[in-house]
Amino acid sequence: MTRVVLLNKPYDVLCQFTDGDGRATLADFVRTPGVYPCGRLDRDSEGLVVLTDDGPLQHALSHPTRGKEKGYWAQVEGAPTPAVCAILAAGVHLDGALTAPARCQIIEAPPVWPREPPIRVRAQIPDTWLELHLTEGKNRQVRRMTAAVGHPTLRLIRFAVGPLVLGTLAPGEARTLSPAELSALRAALDGPRSAPRTISDRKKRGRGGAPLRRPG
Repeated sequence: MTRVVLLNKPYDVLCQFTDGDGRATLADFVRTPGVYPCGRLDRDSEGLVVLTDDGPLQHALSHPTRGKEKGYWAQVEGAPTPAVCAILAAGVHLDGALTAPARCQIIEAPPVWPREPPIRVRAQIPDTWLELHLTEGKNRQVRRMTAAVGHPTLRLIRFAVGPLVLGTLAPGEARTLSPAELSALRAALDGPRSAPRTISDRKKRGRGGAPLRRPG
């Protein structure tokens, strides 16, 4: 039977199961044998990692050619304007090529957990949260995109992979999709591309799209 695990990967955890230097890895949080991550999430980024033992499903969720969006909350330095968001959405040049069209909006601070260690704070420089939806996965893409428009990313949280959302998972918490959820996932992947819901939409929904829980 196919298994799909959702994990809220904490900051400073490698998105792999082994490490020769003794650093924290997925093995410290995921106990389900035989599952592998659908794509990567950088060590200094947080949020949703999807793992499965199903090769085709892993490909469908991680490969850029399948066109499934990934949703991110990026806390950036400064105060980007709607015009800056329009530039990010239209594409910026990375590695000699323009990034694929995306969606970007300025948002209020999402209800996320405190990060340890905290981000650097500069008294004279504000920070702003952006919500971005990308269909490709270049190396450190969100961080490089925001830096290219003059707003370096201070904190990055992935909240959606295709139709799957972080929901109420606390940092380090993992859960396995139920058979009904797995059937719904397959149906969503086989149908037209579905964009992750906005913050306001998720607050109106149940478990799969519930607001994030503040641990403790």
